[in-house]
Amino acid sequence: MRIVKVGTKEQLMRFVRFPWKIYPKDSPWVPPLISDFAGVLSKDKNPFWMHAKSQLFLAYDDNGNINGRIAAIIDYNYIVFQDDKCGFFGFFECFDDIETAKALFSAVKTWLKEHSIDKFIGPMNPSTNDECGFLLEGFDIPPSLMMTYTPKYYLRLAEESGLKKIKELYAYDMDIKEDSRISRLERVAAAAKKKLPTLEIKTMQKDSFEMDLKAAISIYNSAWRKNWGFVPWSDEEFAALASRLKIFIEPRMVIIAMISGSPVGMLIAFPDYNQVLRKLNGKLFPFGIFKFLYYKKRINSLRLMVMGVIKEYRHKGIEVGMYEKGLKNALKIGYKHCELSWVLDDNIMTQRTAEMMNGKVYKKYAIYGTELNEEVRIIDSRDHIGGKCYDYWNKNKICAHNTRRLIFLIKVWQFISRFENRGTFN
Repeated sequence: MRIVKVGTKEQLMRFVRFPWKIYPKDSPWVPPLISDFAGVLSKDKNPFWMHAKSQLFLAYDDNGNINGRIAAIIDYNYIVFQDDKCGFFGFFECFDDIETAKALFSAVKTWLKEHSIDKFIGPMNPSTNDECGFLLEGFDIPPSLMMTYTPKYYLRLAEESGLKKIKELYAYDMDIKEDSRISRLERVAAAAKKKLPTLEIKTMQKDSFEMDLKAAISIYNSAWRKNWGFVPWSDEEFAALASRLKIFIEPRMVIIAMISGSPVGMLIAFPDYNQVLRKLNGKLFPFGIFKFLYYKKRINSLRLMVMGVIKEYRHKGIEVGMYEKGLKNALKIGYKHCELSWVLDDNIMTQRTAEMMNGKVYKKYAIYGTELNEEVRIIDSRDHIGGKCYDYWNKNKICAHNTRRLIFLIKVWQFISRFENRGTFN
């Protein structure tokens, strides 16, 4: 087996197309559009690489077949904002072979060490603002738009390669239907409107797309800045993402909260176009476009991807006002389900909000990581603390104290001290 750095267009396309070898046709995995995925990796098309660098790796067996792939990634914006010399691994795909997995992770470690990085986490594809995590629970359910799907054995490969789980991300499933939530949300939203008379909850308008986009950038970078792993989106990154997702946007599901004309909160839910992408097998042309147009009309679920309010206006009912408008619009359009994802395992407030909306955790994802310092080899270990002085339960079920050696040493020390001034025994 050999690990090769991707350096040619042919190798890049092999990197892009490799997942089709991992997932059978009946897998819940949703193939990405090949052109879209290649654009994510492109240094010319993706503005993320203006402040980041990467190295892609392929693992070949002795017969020249590809057994796995991985990327080593450094996001300098993350390092500066988080004050943490942490790199990422991403785009990991591998057959169930521990030697291949270890070799791929080792290649990432070596490359990151060469760039003076102290540790790494992942998978980030390629950043915390994109798809991330190994699937931890929910292996029989297809992923929603911009969420990952990975085989269960990836968890074992990561752990046997020396990585440890450091974070969990939750996905909630919520039914969209007429129920008691509507009246409850209406009451809270009405109370918020009384307290904040200049509050306006509006939906995105096609003729104000650029202005609403700027508002979304401002709110996101303010509302999420204290979250784990957060990195501010640059104007170029957000614009590129919006351009990439523009065909997926349903304007009635982009909710913006305004106070005196200034944006203070937003809620963005995308139709789950993965229901369409499953039918395309990575290709939009020449015939995929007809499938796209046909199946997009049959999408029946959403992914609530972004919801936040800037700090000074939180807990004033604005979040509820946005939920109310979003739920009513979803009912009018005809959606049946909504996934709220992802939610951090320690984000108690968002978890409570999801539960208030009758949401239930139905998928979990895991972030893994490891330090890049020199490994420590353990040459001796014991099942107790205290060195030679410790308690244990003997065969008669009596708690005994193993202090005989210590007492012997003290007696010897005391005896020698009679003839030499050796001080006290500590």
